Amino acid sequence: MFEILQKEKLAEKIWMMKVKAPRVAKICEPGEFIIVRIDEKGERVPLTICDYDRNAGTVTIVFQEVGASTTRMKDLREGEGFADFVGPLGKPSDLIREDEEELKKKKILFVAGGVGTAPVYPQVKWLREKGIDADVIIGARNKDLLILEDEMREIAGDHLYVCTDDASYGMKGPVTAVIDELVENRGKKYDLCVAIGPMIMMKFTCLTTKKYDIPTVVSMNPIMVDGTGMCGACRLIVDGKVKFACVDGPEFDGHKVDFDAAMKRQQQYKTEEGRAMLKLAEGDTHHGGCGNCGGDR
Repeated sequence: MFEILQKEKLAEKIWMMKVKAPRVAKICEPGEFIIVRIDEKGERVPLTICDYDRNAGTVTIVFQEVGASTTRMKDLREGEGFADFVGPLGKPSDLIREDEEELKKKKILFVAGGVGTAPVYPQVKWLREKGIDADVIIGARNKDLLILEDEMREIAGDHLYVCTDDASYGMKGPVTAVIDELVENRGKKYDLCVAIGPMIMMKFTCLTTKKYDIPTVVSMNPIMVDGTGMCGACRLIVDGKVKFACVDGPEFDGHKVDFDAAMKRQQQYKTEEGRAMLKLAEGDTHHGGCGNCGGDR
């Protein structure tokens, strides 16, 4: 059993858990994800790693109640645990692989929406540990849905910009309005943007950064279901080619992702008839099409 050492409600239907998982904590990196399962009959749930402590052997996850499995998860108490806590999976953030001295020369902007603040946090923290500052925008529909503001401010300081769509807190408007403000009115220039959050937020963030010629990386974790390449749920088109978020990502060049197709497919995948139509339309690439899992055989 992977014991839950700490549990906290961050916002309505959003929960944080610190889990004892020494082997995962020892080797995980920002940008990767894990798969949890409550018991042997439970559904596999992929979740991006929010934080980790190698010395304590803990991994922090943040999740939102969106279905039966995550609703069951929120009912778990401290001292209880998960039957499975598998990872790290996926690929680390590209920032991890970059030369540190070259990285210090870059001006980086992070844009986080809603629960997307959780996977942004470890990347900003990792950079800060290297002595590298980055601008960070975190946004939500209203103040009550903002998460990890204090934790992010501790590592980002004056580089943190908070906004709400309804202007109930922080800067007024969506994250894209803050990007416009920073670039057009405050003279900010960026070499890279990392955007993580709801699909629609990432789409419009990419449209905004594209007009400023800012290379943008997005995380397609929101569309993952199985997390191993077997279900085909996270199939998407990147630069005209079929990719799978769980095995090829979860991070991709946001300016090359077909967000409209991904969002349409995400909705269609929710119904049995929709999945049947997708299977008919996508042929060999619908299930197991990543070529890594053999899930169609």
